[in-house]
Amino acid sequence: MTKTALPTMLSFSAPDLREQIEALPEGTALIGISTAGRAIAVDLDAECPHVLVCTSSGGGSTTVLRSLTAQFLHQGAHALVLDPKRISHLWARGLPTVTHRGNVAGIHDALVGLGEELTRRLDLTDTELDATPRLMVSMDSANSTLRQLTRYWETFRGEDDLHMSPAVTALEAALWSGRAARVHVILDGTPATNILGAAPHELFGTIVLARVSANTWQRLAPLTTPAPRWSRHQGRGHVIQHGEVHETQAIRMTDADVVNWLSDPDDPAN
Repeated sequence: MTKTALPTMLSFSAPDLREQIEALPEGTALIGISTAGRAIAVDLDAECPHVLVCTSSGGGSTTVLRSLTAQFLHQGAHALVLDPKRISHLWARGLPTVTHRGNVAGIHDALVGLGEELTRRLDLTDTELDATPRLMVSMDSANSTLRQLTRYWETFRGEDDLHMSPAVTALEAALWSGRAARVHVILDGTPATNILGAAPHELFGTIVLARVSANTWQRLAPLTTPAPRWSRHQGRGHVIQHGEVHETQAIRMTDADVVNWLSDPDDPAN
């Protein structure tokens, strides 16, 4: 396969890129451009409509979460943004169709509410569901967040309560049943099978990896070995879809890009 020379950065403000993004059909969002010159996108109506992003520190996972979530918001979706560091997704604060939660108690309550919303949506007719906005669940730093939720539940779990945190149970239910309810998860991390109950490649139709170890690649993408060599370019990683690996330059969309775009998308100055 002939590789295409890609820019070291693929900015949302690059010529024609915003127009390309806005021309995508509803339910589709652009991750970036591959070294084969292909547009690599997420299709939420695919069989496994969730996205797993895993990078080393500084590898761009937060940027991918922000870019994908923003694109679906632009198409009319709503979003639950779980930001345990409280500073990674400041763009999400104040937007009317976004619920932003940072501390563990807030994340716990939001996920319990997600479980209730999932149940409600699964009881809707097809016509009612089609009229219901998609719901994007964007979770940063999932590994530590899931551990914190487990410990948090233990602090007040009653004798008659289930051992598993209801917040974690709700997230797992969204991963298994989300497609039928127009609920989609974008997760940053390497979820443990003893928490979410399945191997990552069974739960996520799109996996984005950058600068991970060979062991992590084997765990998250066992059907596409061996692990490739990594590029030093910021935002460059590999997207795994349908058993195929695409070296991809991801879109860089800043907090300001997102807020301006979603606050007044028709303003040419934005």
